[in-house]
Amino acid sequence: MWLLFAFSGPVLWAVSIHLDKYLVSRYFAQTSVAVLLVFTALFGLLLLPPIFLLDPAVIELAPGDMVLLALSGLLYMAAIFFYLQALQSEEASVVAPFFQAAPLFGYVLAYVVLGERLSTLQMFGGGLIVAGGALLSVGFSGRRRFKARLILLMLTCAFALALTGLIFKAYAVRDAFWTATFWAFVGQALFGAILLAIAGYRREFLALLRADPVPILAISSANELINLAGILGARYALLFAPLSLVQAIGSTTSLFVFAIGAALSVCYPALGREDLSTGNLAQKAASTVLIVIGAILINW
Repeated sequence: MWLLFAFSGPVLWAVSIHLDKYLVSRYFAQTSVAVLLVFTALFGLLLLPPIFLLDPAVIELAPGDMVLLALSGLLYMAAIFFYLQALQSEEASVVAPFFQAAPLFGYVLAYVVLGERLSTLQMFGGGLIVAGGALLSVGFSGRRRFKARLILLMLTCAFALALTGLIFKAYAVRDAFWTATFWAFVGQALFGAILLAIAGYRREFLALLRADPVPILAISSANELINLAGILGARYALLFAPLSLVQAIGSTTSLFVFAIGAALSVCYPALGREDLSTGNLAQKAASTVLIVIGAILINW
């Protein structure tokens, strides 16, 4: 069943990416995206007491391990910061394909640090999934401009996500899932505290809440719940499958981003404008076939 948990990540993240784009465009166009991360940090902080009540043993960890797991939470928030920076100037369907770099970083890190080895069939299947994700980002028409800032931001994001997954997997397998989750959320909360300690970010955060609190809090809360469910699903899959395979499946986020964008383009054009031409749909269909075949092979 690990495959279902692994796929819950990209499906829910695709929904979250569209909500992120709406929030960034609607409320954070003239504001630093770092302010949006304060909501993520606060949400993680609220989850600490329930996790502790569920498993009080989460605090029975060596100090060094606590610090390293908290660092994974800090790295996750840094990765999302780079991603939101990219999303502020680019469309969701342009940004999402770069997440496919994470499994490539993840494979190298897991091979070196955890000693994970994949069978030939698994590597081929993972390669097909990454290739399917890569196909989504290729443009065959129109003039394309090299976007160095976008590439730098998203490759840094992908590496940070791979490193976060590596730390989480190493400790979750050894010390228990909820213990690793608890201290990762502590790191996320610490990142938010650092942001609020900076006067400029604190003023922007309070100004946003005063200006339009209800929609911001409602949409942000729903978005955080969706994103959290995706994170927990993908991290739970790490307990049963190699890091690079789970992250390869995570690279299919682009496909679901397009599918949701296409549905919005048809039903609510004001919220989404995907290219639904015959050529583009054929490209997405070919990508889907590669991803499905790859998913079958890695679980053979």
